[in-house]
Amino acid sequence: MSWTPTSAVTSLEPTSSPVPEPTDAALARPRPVDDRAPAVSAGAPSDLLVLDRVVAGYGGGDVLRGVSFAVPEGGITCLIGPNGAGKSTVLTTINGLLKPRRGEIRLRSESIGGMSPRAVLARSVVTVPQAHSLFNDMTVRENVELGACTLNDREVVARRLDEVHELFPLVAQRAKVRAGRLSGGQQRLIEFARALMLDPELVLLDEPSMGLDPKAMAAVFETIIEMNRRGKTILLVEQNAKAALRISSQGVVLESGTVRLTGSGPEVLEDPEIGRLYLGGAVRRSV
Repeated sequence: MSWTPTSAVTSLEPTSSPVPEPTDAALARPRPVDDRAPAVSAGAPSDLLVLDRVVAGYGGGDVLRGVSFAVPEGGITCLIGPNGAGKSTVLTTINGLLKPRRGEIRLRSESIGGMSPRAVLARSVVTVPQAHSLFNDMTVRENVELGACTLNDREVVARRLDEVHELFPLVAQRAKVRAGRLSGGQQRLIEFARALMLDPELVLLDEPSMGLDPKAMAAVFETIIEMNRRGKTILLVEQNAKAALRISSQGVVLESGTVRLTGSGPEVLEDPEIGRLYLGGAVRRSV
Protein backbone atom coordinates (compact mmCIF):
# COMPACT_ATOMS: atom_id res chain seq x y z
CA MET A 1 0.00 0.00 0.00
CA SER A 2 1.33 3.43 -0.85
CA TRP A 3 0.35 6.96 0.00
CA THR A 4 0.71 10.19 -1.90
CA PRO A 5 1.44 13.44 -0.04
CA THR A 6 -1.22 16.09 -0.44
CA SER A 7 -0.37 18.60 2.24
CA ALA A 8 2.36 19.12 4.78
CA VAL A 9 2.65 19.43 8.54
CA THR A 10 5.08 22.31 8.49
CA SER A 11 5.32 23.34 12.13
CA LEU A 12 3.74 23.17 15.56
CA GLU A 13 1.44 26.05 14.69
CA PRO A 14 -2.13 24.72 14.27
CA THR A 15 -3.63 25.61 10.90
CA SER A 16 -7.22 25.15 11.96
CA SER A 17 -9.30 24.40 15.05
CA PRO A 18 -7.22 22.21 17.39
CA VAL A 19 -9.84 19.50 17.50
CA PRO A 20 -11.89 19.59 14.27
CA GLU A 21 -15.27 17.93 14.20
CA PRO A 22 -15.34 14.54 12.48
CA THR A 23 -17.00 14.47 9.08
CA ASP A 24 -18.59 11.05 9.38
CA ALA A 25 -20.43 10.02 12.53
CA ALA A 26 -23.02 7.74 10.97
CA LEU A 27 -22.50 4.79 13.28
CA ALA A 28 -24.85 2.96 15.64
CA ARG A 29 -25.83 4.38 19.02
CA PRO A 30 -23.42 3.54 21.83
CA ARG A 31 -24.05 0.08 23.18
CA PRO A 32 -22.98 -1.35 26.54
CA VAL A 33 -20.93 -4.51 26.41
CA ASP A 34 -20.56 -7.08 29.19
CA ASP A 35 -19.22 -10.58 29.72
CA ARG A 36 -22.46 -12.08 28.42
CA ALA A 37 -21.96 -10.54 24.99
CA PRO A 38 -21.32 -13.07 22.22
CA ALA A 39 -17.81 -13.53 20.97
CA VAL A 40 -16.74 -11.60 17.88
CA SER A 41 -16.63 -14.67 15.68
CA ALA A 42 -15.79 -12.80 12.49
CA GLY A 43 -15.08 -9.21 11.65
CA ALA A 44 -17.14 -7.24 9.22
CA PRO A 45 -15.63 -6.86 5.73
CA SER A 46 -14.54 -3.33 6.67
CA ASP A 47 -12.75 -4.38 9.89
CA LEU A 48 -8.97 -4.33 9.74
CA LEU A 49 -8.42 -5.64 13.27
CA VAL A 50 -10.60 -7.74 15.54
CA LEU A 51 -10.04 -8.56 19.22
CA ASP A 52 -12.13 -11.54 20.30
CA ARG A 53 -12.46 -12.10 24.08
CA VAL A 54 -8.81 -11.36 24.72
CA VAL A 55 -7.43 -12.12 28.17
CA ALA A 56 -3.94 -10.84 29.01
CA GLY A 57 -1.96 -9.58 31.96
CA TYR A 58 1.30 -9.55 33.86
CA GLY A 59 2.54 -12.10 36.37
CA GLY A 60 -0.41 -13.92 37.85
CA GLY A 61 -3.00 -11.20 37.27
CA ASP A 62 -5.27 -10.47 34.32
CA VAL A 63 -5.50 -6.87 33.14
CA LEU A 64 -7.69 -7.62 30.12
CA ARG A 65 -10.67 -9.81 31.00
CA GLY A 66 -12.34 -10.79 27.76
CA VAL A 67 -11.88 -7.68 25.60
CA SER A 68 -13.80 -7.77 22.31
CA PHE A 69 -14.03 -4.99 19.75
CA ALA A 70 -13.22 -4.32 16.09
CA VAL A 71 -11.14 -1.58 14.46
CA PRO A 72 -12.76 -0.53 11.14
CA GLU A 73 -10.34 -0.03 8.28
CA GLY A 74 -9.70 3.59 7.35
CA GLY A 75 -10.99 5.06 10.61
CA ILE A 76 -9.72 6.40 13.92
CA THR A 77 -10.70 4.25 16.90
CA CYS A 78 -10.14 5.81 20.32
CA LEU A 79 -9.84 3.82 23.56
CA ILE A 80 -10.79 5.72 26.69
CA GLY A 81 -11.30 4.76 30.32
CA PRO A 82 -9.90 5.36 33.80
CA ASN A 83 -6.32 4.66 34.79
CA GLY A 84 -5.74 0.95 35.08
CA ALA A 85 -8.56 0.04 32.71
CA GLY A 86 -6.17 -1.76 30.36
CA LYS A 87 -5.90 0.70 27.47
CA SER A 88 -2.14 0.52 27.00
CA THR A 89 -2.22 -3.22 27.66
CA VAL A 90 -4.52 -3.59 24.65
CA LEU A 91 -1.84 -2.00 22.47
CA THR A 92 1.01 -4.08 23.87
CA THR A 93 -1.04 -7.24 23.34
CA ILE A 94 -1.69 -6.29 19.71
CA ASN A 95 1.93 -5.39 18.90
CA GLY A 96 3.33 -8.59 20.37
CA LEU A 97 5.06 -7.24 23.48
CA LEU A 98 2.53 -9.15 25.60
CA LYS A 99 1.06 -12.51 24.64
CA PRO A 100 -2.66 -13.06 25.24
CA ARG A 101 -3.55 -15.89 27.59
CA ARG A 102 -6.85 -16.54 25.90
CA GLY A 103 -8.83 -15.15 23.01
CA GLU A 104 -7.81 -14.16 19.52
CA ILE A 105 -6.45 -11.11 17.73
CA ARG A 106 -6.99 -11.06 13.97
CA LEU A 107 -5.48 -8.72 11.40
CA ARG A 108 -7.79 -9.18 8.44
CA SER A 109 -8.15 -12.97 8.39
CA GLU A 110 -4.81 -13.80 10.05
CA SER A 111 -4.45 -14.56 13.74
CA ILE A 112 -1.58 -12.45 15.12
CA GLY A 113 -2.10 -12.94 18.86
CA GLY A 114 1.11 -14.27 20.35
CA MET A 115 3.30 -13.36 17.38
CA SER A 116 6.64 -11.69 18.09
CA PRO A 117 6.83 -7.88 17.85
CA ARG A 118 8.99 -8.24 14.72
CA ALA A 119 6.40 -10.50 13.07
CA VAL A 120 3.60 -8.04 13.87
CA LEU A 121 5.71 -5.17 12.52
CA ALA A 122 6.29 -7.15 9.32
CA ARG A 123 2.50 -7.22 8.90
CA SER A 124 2.42 -3.44 8.65
CA VAL A 125 1.42 -2.65 12.24
CA VAL A 126 3.55 0.05 13.89
CA THR A 127 3.47 1.54 17.38
CA VAL A 128 4.31 5.02 18.61
CA PRO A 129 4.81 4.40 22.35
CA GLN A 130 3.76 6.66 25.19
CA ALA A 131 7.30 7.54 26.27
CA HIS A 132 9.44 9.47 23.83
CA SER A 133 11.42 6.86 21.93
CA LEU A 134 13.93 8.79 19.83
CA PHE A 135 17.66 8.26 20.36
CA ASN A 136 18.76 11.63 21.69
CA ASP A 137 22.37 11.40 20.49
CA MET A 138 21.37 10.44 16.94
CA THR A 139 20.30 12.98 14.33
CA VAL A 140 16.73 13.47 13.22
CA ARG A 141 17.47 11.83 9.89
CA GLU A 142 19.13 8.83 11.54
CA ASN A 143 16.13 8.36 13.84
CA VAL A 144 13.67 8.53 10.96
CA GLU A 145 15.68 6.10 8.84
CA LEU A 146 15.49 3.57 11.68
CA GLY A 147 11.81 3.27 10.83
CA ALA A 148 12.84 1.50 7.64
CA CYS A 149 15.22 -0.93 9.34
CA THR A 150 13.30 -3.97 8.06
CA LEU A 151 13.41 -2.79 4.43
CA ASN A 152 16.19 -4.03 2.17
CA ASP A 153 15.34 -2.05 -0.97
CA ARG A 154 17.27 1.24 -0.92
CA GLU A 155 15.09 2.75 -3.62
CA VAL A 156 11.98 2.10 -1.52
CA VAL A 157 13.67 3.63 1.54
CA ALA A 158 14.66 6.73 -0.46
CA ARG A 159 11.13 7.10 -1.82
CA ARG A 160 9.60 6.76 1.63
CA LEU A 161 12.00 9.36 3.00
CA ASP A 162 10.98 11.78 0.24
CA GLU A 163 7.32 11.20 1.10
CA VAL A 164 8.01 11.79 4.80
CA HIS A 165 9.83 15.03 3.93
CA GLU A 166 6.74 16.13 1.99
CA LEU A 167 4.49 15.59 4.99
CA PHE A 168 7.00 16.60 7.68
CA PRO A 169 9.32 19.37 6.42
CA LEU A 170 10.70 19.41 9.95
CA VAL A 171 12.52 16.15 9.16
CA ALA A 172 14.46 17.80 6.33
CA GLN A 173 14.90 21.12 8.13
CA ARG A 174 16.38 19.50 11.24
CA ALA A 175 17.95 16.49 9.52
CA LYS A 176 21.40 16.96 11.07
CA VAL A 177 20.20 18.13 14.49
CA ARG A 178 20.47 15.73 17.40
CA ALA A 179 17.00 14.54 18.40
CA GLY A 180 17.61 15.40 22.06
CA ARG A 181 17.71 19.10 21.15
CA LEU A 182 14.12 19.09 19.87
CA SER A 183 11.09 20.11 21.90
CA GLY A 184 8.66 17.46 23.10
CA GLY A 185 6.16 18.31 20.37
CA GLN A 186 8.82 18.21 17.66
CA GLN A 187 10.05 14.85 18.91
CA ARG A 188 6.53 13.46 18.70
CA LEU A 189 6.20 14.57 15.07
CA ILE A 190 9.55 12.92 14.27
CA GLU A 191 8.24 9.72 15.87
CA PHE A 192 5.20 9.89 13.60
CA ALA A 193 7.50 10.38 10.61
CA ARG A 194 9.58 7.38 11.60
CA ALA A 195 6.44 5.24 11.92
CA LEU A 196 5.37 6.16 8.38
CA MET A 197 8.65 4.92 6.89
CA LEU A 198 7.13 1.42 6.81
CA ASP A 199 3.96 2.69 5.11
CA PRO A 200 1.84 0.93 7.76
CA GLU A 201 -1.76 -0.14 7.46
CA LEU A 202 -2.39 0.19 11.21
CA VAL A 203 -0.81 2.76 13.53
CA LEU A 204 -1.05 2.26 17.30
CA LEU A 205 -0.70 5.53 19.22
CA ASP A 206 -0.26 5.41 23.00
CA GLU A 207 -0.96 8.76 24.69
CA PRO A 208 0.63 10.86 21.92
CA SER A 209 -0.21 14.22 23.52
CA MET A 210 1.08 13.38 27.00
CA GLY A 211 3.25 16.13 28.44
CA LEU A 212 2.78 18.51 25.53
CA ASP A 213 1.73 22.16 25.70
CA PRO A 214 -1.56 23.16 24.01
CA LYS A 215 0.15 24.36 20.82
CA ALA A 216 2.11 21.12 20.38
CA MET A 217 -0.95 19.07 21.32
CA ALA A 218 -2.99 20.76 18.59
CA ALA A 219 -0.27 19.97 16.04
CA VAL A 220 -0.23 16.34 17.13
CA PHE A 221 -3.98 15.97 16.69
CA GLU A 222 -3.84 17.67 13.28
CA THR A 223 -1.13 15.21 12.27
CA ILE A 224 -3.24 12.25 13.38
CA ILE A 225 -6.10 13.55 11.25
CA GLU A 226 -3.76 13.97 8.27
CA MET A 227 -2.33 10.46 8.63
CA ASN A 228 -5.86 9.11 8.66
CA ARG A 229 -6.76 11.15 5.56
CA ARG A 230 -3.83 9.49 3.80
CA GLY A 231 -5.30 6.06 4.41
CA LYS A 232 -3.82 5.04 7.75
CA THR A 233 -6.06 3.21 10.18
CA ILE A 234 -5.45 4.56 13.69
CA LEU A 235 -5.98 2.92 17.08
CA LEU A 236 -5.52 5.68 19.63
CA VAL A 237 -5.16 5.69 23.42
CA GLU A 238 -5.29 9.26 24.64
CA GLN A 239 -5.50 10.97 28.03
CA ASN A 240 -7.23 13.99 26.48
CA ALA A 241 -10.36 11.95 25.83
CA LYS A 242 -12.56 14.84 24.73
CA ALA A 243 -10.16 16.02 22.03
CA ALA A 244 -9.48 12.45 20.89
CA LEU A 245 -13.15 11.50 20.62
CA ARG A 246 -13.87 14.61 18.54
CA ILE A 247 -11.54 13.39 15.81
CA SER A 248 -12.44 9.69 16.09
CA SER A 249 -14.88 7.70 14.00
CA GLN A 250 -15.29 5.16 16.83
CA GLY A 251 -14.98 5.27 20.61
CA VAL A 252 -14.44 2.27 22.87
CA VAL A 253 -14.78 2.63 26.64
CA LEU A 254 -12.73 0.24 28.78
CA GLU A 255 -13.40 -0.33 32.45
CA SER A 256 -11.61 -2.85 34.67
CA GLY A 257 -10.28 -4.76 31.70
CA THR A 258 -13.57 -5.13 29.86
CA VAL A 259 -15.35 -3.17 27.13
CA ARG A 260 -18.16 -1.22 28.71
CA LEU A 261 -19.47 0.68 25.70
CA THR A 262 -18.78 1.29 22.01
CA GLY A 263 -20.16 3.80 19.55
CA SER A 264 -19.14 6.60 17.23
CA GLY A 265 -16.70 9.13 18.65
CA PRO A 266 -19.29 11.92 18.93
CA GLU A 267 -21.88 9.59 20.49
CA VAL A 268 -19.48 8.37 23.17
CA LEU A 269 -18.41 11.97 23.76
CA GLU A 270 -22.00 13.05 24.29
CA ASP A 271 -23.13 10.05 26.36
CA PRO A 272 -24.22 11.53 29.74
CA GLU A 273 -22.97 8.67 31.91
CA ILE A 274 -19.62 8.37 30.16
CA GLY A 275 -19.25 12.14 30.30
CA ARG A 276 -19.93 12.17 34.02
CA LEU A 277 -17.56 9.30 34.81
CA TYR A 278 -14.63 9.96 32.48
CA LEU A 279 -14.93 13.33 30.75
CA GLY A 280 -15.93 15.72 33.50
CA GLY A 281 -19.44 16.03 32.05
CA ALA A 282 -20.86 15.17 28.63
CA VAL A 283 -20.16 17.56 25.79
CA ARG A 284 -22.99 18.67 23.53
CA ARG A 285 -22.26 20.12 20.12
CA SER A 286 -23.91 23.41 19.36
CA VAL A 287 -26.38 23.43 16.48
